[in-house]
Amino acid sequence: MRNRFLFRILLVAILVAEVYGYLAVRTAFAPATTAARRGFAISYWLLTLGIWAVGLWAVFTRHKGESELKSYLFVLPLALLAGKLVVIFPLLLEDITRLGRWAARGFSSPAPAAGVAPLTRSEFISRLALGLGLVPMLAILWGMVKGKTDYTVRRVVLRYPNLPASFEGFKILQISDLHTGSFNGNTEPMERAVALINAQKADLIVMTGDLVNNVALEVEPHIPALAGIKSDLPIFSILGNHDYGDYVQWPSTAAKRENLQRLAQNHAKIGWKLLLDESHTIRRGDDEFAILGVQNWSAHPQFPKHGKLAQAHAASGNAPFKLLLSHDPSHWEAQVLDYKDIDLTLSGHTHGMQFGINLPFFKWSPVQYSYPQWAGLYEQGRQKLYVNVGLGYLGVPMRAGFLPEITVLELRRA
Repeated sequence: MRNRFLFRILLVAILVAEVYGYLAVRTAFAPATTAARRGFAISYWLLTLGIWAVGLWAVFTRHKGESELKSYLFVLPLALLAGKLVVIFPLLLEDITRLGRWAARGFSSPAPAAGVAPLTRSEFISRLALGLGLVPMLAILWGMVKGKTDYTVRRVVLRYPNLPASFEGFKILQISDLHTGSFNGNTEPMERAVALINAQKADLIVMTGDLVNNVALEVEPHIPALAGIKSDLPIFSILGNHDYGDYVQWPSTAAKRENLQRLAQNHAKIGWKLLLDESHTIRRGDDEFAILGVQNWSAHPQFPKHGKLAQAHAASGNAPFKLLLSHDPSHWEAQVLDYKDIDLTLSGHTHGMQFGINLPFFKWSPVQYSYPQWAGLYEQGRQKLYVNVGLGYLGVPMRAGFLPEITVLELRRA
């Protein structure tokens, strides 16, 4: 019921954006004569419907033969829609202002002005709105061409009073949501990401789920590159919701189970230690540091709840500092905060929705309306959560605002 309501809201928003987009273009650029304006309107709507038709065709047929071109075709109407959604606001404000002026005049028509103004208020507002609408549209197009593999290193310092002395300055590098199936066998971006990972010279490297989109074989062209990640300590990984093959029609339950086994084998081939509701202890001198890893667990009903946090926590014993790897950040408020000795949780999953505003003083993305914790650092008491927005991309081959991320977290004693 909730999904149906959200779909209706989205459909209304699209229709309103399309209408206002047309009104802005017509006011700003349409010809003066009636016949020419009629032709302009017909051409505009045929082009708009054509773009949507091609985009929807691309998304509904893409899985019949994965095609990067089809993914790009689907981005085009989304880019135009993003621009039109921005256009709504100045035009709506102008409509409200015009209605207010009309009401203030007592519902009377204004006297015609002498002469012809070079540019009417409506034309100015429409052109301003179109200019503003170009910003998100161009950002999406840039994100499609370059942003999706414009890897960014984010550095975060975390302070803890209970951090063992031997782990002062300990650097944890997190990657998440590689979604190797989206690269269609192109290994160059992942090779470039691995070089950047190695350049950080982190003490510990972890991967927090969604290695693939759907099936285990998607990562296999990238195994040589990922196996090149250098670390003195074991590299730990966990499973995300996409790793279970839940979004594919399998011929049998056995085939789906074999795919998951193959994925686990691929983790081992890369050289990663896959944590399945278990814990591993790192020692430096007399000091200990526990790393817990759980299978995917989500507070959202559409995602699986495989993880057994109680089991992993019990295996961690009395370690003075505990790091949890859990793919879905909704797990933090739903369960993790109840375990007061879990100091730091690392998650991914949200991607920052691959689109939004990401400034030091302001962050916004549509995904925040579903996930209270969706990008960056969150704290409650002594416990902390960091949500990595992912190294890869899914569905739409684009990233704007929330670029693919490599996170380096440095631990300090408070």
